Amino acid sequence: MNLGLIQFGKTKDRWLQEGIDEYLKRLEPWHRVQIIQLPDASIKNNPDARAVMQKEAEAALKVIQADDYVIVLDEAGKQYNSLDFSAFLTNLSDKRRVLFVIGGVFGVDESLKARADALMSLSPLTFTHRMARLVLIEQIYRACMIRSGRKYHI
Repeated sequence: MNLGLIQFGKTKDRWLQEGIDEYLKRLEPWHRVQIIQLPDASIKNNPDARAVMQKEAEAALKVIQADDYVIVLDEAGKQYNSLDFSAFLTNLSDKRRVLFVIGGVFGVDESLKARADALMSLSPLTFTHRMARLVLIEQIYRACMIRSGRKYHI
């Protein structure tokens, strides 16, 4: 299964990027996770959150292909425990490409949610979009460990 992560803007905090890089390295035996970095529309000091989300959604929809399975991270999405998330990913193994989408500073536009095959929430807690990147990549790694019978999830 090809996995991808659509994100808006760079991960500016070095410690976060180092964590993401560490888990991407650990994932190499199972999956290559393609990071698709799109422009952060809010960096031009645009105070109109809706316009920013629409612009980011348009950019994301241009890179999403018709047969991609798209999972948008959203606070209203389904929450999984680690075992269930591992099973969910395993059930998607027949998909050509699974793309996770983490919105920008203002979240995700409704047009992108409408394209999604699934909405997923990482937690009832709120994370910054940059922090969510690390949490998601770690959870994908944890899912692989569970699937391979390792005790990482305990």
